[in-house]
Amino acid sequence: MNLLNPVSAFNEWTDHFLTRYLARKGRLQRLQLDAYRSYGTATRFYIKGRLLGDRGLQPQAATDSRWRNFRSMVRRFNSREIAGADLVAELPDGSQHLVSTDDEGYFTLILEPHALPAPTSYLWYPIPVRVARLPAPFAAEPTNAVQATASVLVPPPGAEFGVISDLDDTVFETRATNILKMLARTLLSNAHSRQPFEGVAAFYRQLQRGRTGRPDNPFFYVSSSPWNLYDMLDEFMGLHELPPGPLLLRDFTIATPKTTPPPGVTGSAAIHFAHKLHEIDDLLTTYPTLPFVLLGDSGQEDARIYREVVRRHPGRIRAIYIRDVQVPERALLVTPIIAELSAEQVPMLLVKDYASAAAHAAGLGLVK
Repeated sequence: MNLLNPVSAFNEWTDHFLTRYLARKGRLQRLQLDAYRSYGTATRFYIKGRLLGDRGLQPQAATDSRWRNFRSMVRRFNSREIAGADLVAELPDGSQHLVSTDDEGYFTLILEPHALPAPTSYLWYPIPVRVARLPAPFAAEPTNAVQATASVLVPPPGAEFGVISDLDDTVFETRATNILKMLARTLLSNAHSRQPFEGVAAFYRQLQRGRTGRPDNPFFYVSSSPWNLYDMLDEFMGLHELPPGPLLLRDFTIATPKTTPPPGVTGSAAIHFAHKLHEIDDLLTTYPTLPFVLLGDSGQEDARIYREVVRRHPGRIRAIYIRDVQVPERALLVTPIIAELSAEQVPMLLVKDYASAAAHAAGLGLVK
């Protein structure tokens, strides 16, 4: 039995009780509708978001103290979820699509537009979402201003390949192999105080442009970080000019994996493995003719996850880059996987820096 299951259930029950109590007393902050960046095709859109009581987050700044960052992080995780609310998404053809929020305030919609809306920026298409009805005891809350716009990434026909990247210890340092250091970096930093690894943004932009020089190649960021961190991660990517892409994160309360992990993968590693594999499977299924480049690190399960992706989707992976986190025992686990995939004509490279990865990608003809 996973002891996190009853703990998560109790935490969920207390959150709902307190949220409803505050609403009855008129002390709930105004509502906030978050629509996460997502992806789709010309005929199918995937949309996800969350309805919460406003968490009172202030704009992040490089001068913020660790104490202020910690208080902001507490607000992110001490969320007030609004369950059972009805939302409406409207397509350009005028059709309206209804969805209800689940127990954690999340909503998920799969839409089939008859025509693409006008893009708000290159590759990105807007879908407005609004609150239509709130359950008791929230019914007295005004809903006319509770709205958001979901931005949906649709790769153009000229895309050469897609890119799937991890975040923690791949784009920025988290020290996931050391739980205390990981907690300190997560709880005491913000989008401005975190720094990307040297060369990662430039290499990612190279991959986005590929051989054509056009930013056609779509990026997708798959991470086991919780959705509570979405705003911070999204701002971080914009600050450091990383190619924008959907952030596919994880529900913090889920304590059991979506799919059965391989033998020997247990606990949090199993949840991490199953979440990432599930999201990557969905991406490769959504774009069946698009090859992919995968990027991760040696700190967790990325190499083994990507090996399983190659098995499930033969002929789809152009290259795999694993950043070396400088923990020798973790690097030793990657070496046999590199040899195994080499026999299947899939290059996997363990790199200490992104200049090495860029040189290798140029040798493969992925970038100029």
